[in-house]
Amino acid sequence: MAISSGHRDVISRARGAFLGLAVGDALGAPVEFMTRGEIKDKYGVLKEMVGGGWLRLKPGQVTDDTEMSLCLARATVKAGRWDLQAAAEHLAGWLKSKPVDVGDTCRRGIRNYMLRGMLETPPNEWDGGNGAAMRTLPVALCTVGDHLLLERLTLEQAHLTHNHPYSDAASIYLGRLLHLALTGRSMLQLRREADQLISMHPSFAFDPYKGLATGYVVDTMQTVFHCFFRSRSFEGCVVETVNQGGDADTTGAIAGAIAGAYYGEEGIPSRWRKKVSKELVAEISDLAEQLLRLSPLVQRL
Repeated sequence: MAISSGHRDVISRARGAFLGLAVGDALGAPVEFMTRGEIKDKYGVLKEMVGGGWLRLKPGQVTDDTEMSLCLARATVKAGRWDLQAAAEHLAGWLKSKPVDVGDTCRRGIRNYMLRGMLETPPNEWDGGNGAAMRTLPVALCTVGDHLLLERLTLEQAHLTHNHPYSDAASIYLGRLLHLALTGRSMLQLRREADQLISMHPSFAFDPYKGLATGYVVDTMQTVFHCFFRSRSFEGCVVETVNQGGDADTTGAIAGAIAGAYYGEEGIPSRWRKKVSKELVAEISDLAEQLLRLSPLVQRL
């Protein structure tokens, strides 16, 4: 399918979003569970992909944030459309591969599919983690141009592992923010979208910033919003985000996805891109474009 020059910009932003997710994940993972003070004492300001951390990662190595997003992306591109069961199968295959890290709620949801064929986890007041929001990018990419489709598919993918009002709201509004950024909207328009989430769920309010960057999805989104809406560059956004510590691979991944979509592929520092494996960068770029080609925005051409 031929792509117009206007849609080439969206494709570039899509690649920026997916690569930004991986870059933010890899930058933040070595300081996961560290406090801001501990990061400052060890690195001053962490600006480079150093590797190490509690997972003993290689510099540029990604974790479950990127790997689970890749599962959804591969499943969707292979099927040529969103397919919940295919997504669950890819996640199950990933879990069987003994990944370097996986959250407890994600593990439980995927195992429930593997053992019982469950495609929707029951509502649970303790499932307010960020594991569904962190992997919502592929759904956002293949639904650009249709908010209702975004919402429906986002809830399907989220409920594989997380079924909680805050997780649902964060995942949907993250998708909506990505749609705005992918189509070149202004920072003010993105801020209005975030304010709409806050009007519905005041817990997400981030001004003044409370300084919490835990795996609780409210803390995660507060951190991402605080850092993104103060940013003037991709690097500035992601550096400030991961230096908050806490669940730094996930806050870094989510901030990287939004900032990558907003500032574009060319806004991601080349020194960071070079640290991520060439094979992964190539696959991410291809998947991002293929997902966007499935979207209503492009299909209408």
